[in-house]
Amino acid sequence: MAQATPSARRPYHHGNLRAALVEVGYELACANGTDAVTLRAVTRAVGVSPTAAYRHFADLEDLRFAIGVHAMSRLARSIERHQAAGGDDPGRLLEAVGVGYVAFALDNPGAFEVALFGLVRMEHVGLAEGRGESGRTAFELLLDALTRLVVAGRLDPAAIDAAAVQCWSSVHGFASLATRGPLRNYPRETLDQMAGWLASDVVAGLPHPPTTQT
Repeated sequence: MAQATPSARRPYHHGNLRAALVEVGYELACANGTDAVTLRAVTRAVGVSPTAAYRHFADLEDLRFAIGVHAMSRLARSIERHQAAGGDDPGRLLEAVGVGYVAFALDNPGAFEVALFGLVRMEHVGLAEGRGESGRTAFELLLDALTRLVVAGRLDPAAIDAAAVQCWSSVHGFASLATRGPLRNYPRETLDQMAGWLASDVVAGLPHPPTTQT
């Protein structure tokens, strides 16, 4: 089967080559997965020689990393859209983080795959290039939602770090099963419903603050 390719673009100008390479690489990843992102394919789509890419990226891994961080910004926007539709209740805001995460994976399996290249180490969860419209990254949106649960008296403040890992691991595992595993052939409506159930169960299972004895 022939691979889909991004539409032809005019040559870059005014020093925008780096941004153009990242955007075209993101489109290639969305269409055909991470393996489709090569220096030759990306530079050909932009209209420059492969050597031109080395002015901005050390190698293919460096380019894929930048594309991954860009994909993380799209993930953050997916979460923001679901939070905007869910109201201000802290629990619902946290559920929306999980549902938005899974929705991004289901809508853009290739982009979800390449997004992992933007998170080589934990310090990368806060990179500016990975921010959404709110100026927050996906992980920061998760921490914000957990903090609101603490303020509402619904989460033990000492458990935030563990809760972040629990929430992230749960929805990421489901997203992987739904895009690359045995759940990938399930109807989208079923997967969306399962994602909602999962997010609700994860929030319900978080540790409440310890009771104060008098």
